Amino acid sequence: MKQTLALSRFGFAAILMLACGTATAADVILDRIDSDRQAFRVVRLAGDLHHPWAVAQLPDGRFLVSERRGKLALMEGDKVQYLQGVPEVSALGQGGLLDVVLHPQYGDGEHDWIYMTFSKPGKGGTASAVARARLGDGTLTDFEEVFVQNRFSSPGRHYGSRLAWLADGTLLMTIGDRGVEPPRAQDINDHAGSVLRMTETGAVPDDNPFAGDVPGADELYSFGNRNIQGLTVTADGHIWASEHGALTGDELNLIQAGVNYGWPKVTRSKDYSTREPIGVPSMAGVRDAELIYDGRFAPSGLDQVESEQFSSWSGDLLAGGLGSEKLLRVALDGKQIKDSEVLLQGQLGRIRDVRQGHDGYIYLLTDRTDGGLYRLEPVE
Repeated sequence: MKQTLALSRFGFAAILMLACGTATAADVILDRIDSDRQAFRVVRLAGDLHHPWAVAQLPDGRFLVSERRGKLALMEGDKVQYLQGVPEVSALGQGGLLDVVLHPQYGDGEHDWIYMTFSKPGKGGTASAVARARLGDGTLTDFEEVFVQNRFSSPGRHYGSRLAWLADGTLLMTIGDRGVEPPRAQDINDHAGSVLRMTETGAVPDDNPFAGDVPGADELYSFGNRNIQGLTVTADGHIWASEHGALTGDELNLIQAGVNYGWPKVTRSKDYSTREPIGVPSMAGVRDAELIYDGRFAPSGLDQVESEQFSSWSGDLLAGGLGSEKLLRVALDGKQIKDSEVLLQGQLGRIRDVRQGHDGYIYLLTDRTDGGLYRLEPVE
């Protein structure tokens, strides 16, 4: 089901401020943007981040920001400290240090774990992996490798690597098709091109669709996913994922256990070289996308708004775009998409991550060699 995207209205003052030059840390760079339901401003909290990939807000208000080159920044105000103890990564192409999330019970002492995904170098190339560690004084401690995908392959492309927690305490992880062999996404014995589900320690939940004696990789939750770089679990327990197509055909999917999402047999994408359609638009036994993003959206970063700060957006999804440089609001009614609206388009650049902080504000990362951390704030 393809949705019509409506451009939001940008205030003249916001555009004027953007044209006036580079802002310093904690500066308002867009003083007012009037969207259909909510006026907001954009504040830059930090710059000079080297291809930042993910942001997580600690209970005390500080931020962890991963940089693809293999560094993890601890940010307090305008101070940035790079932590020691980060795993070795293959920082080639799309690889590196990628997602970072906190354990859902972070702050109680026992569960003060930071989870991170990365492209792990090894025999045969690289693999998408998950590790966890605790935050020490300037370093990560108690480092543990939780999961490594079951096949290493040539480095550089389609690691996926978003994490999200389900209400039962299990952890979801996305892995892309790794780029060179798209049919891997249809092989249920291969972790590539899938959403995985594991416990907090990396063990296999007994109720996974392919666990035990059922054919298929035990960790597999869904398959036929080309390269998911946006993942969130909504308040009502639904799993939504933003997935890269090839040339156009980027998807927003509702992820369910054991379901095939089609790649590369079923897709609205076109081949980069020939511009011919890849596969077919639909097929029995394959789940269609809930939304085909308009044009070359290039999705990365996805979260649901559940905040008093943005009550008029409550329950909606916010999706970031890389090549499109868009921030898109997708209005939901349970599992149904009602409408969509472009909130930002080009003002910040390539949007890599979208996160709601525990303080209720919305945080964005931009993907540049001098990328930034931004906060959306409501304007009355």
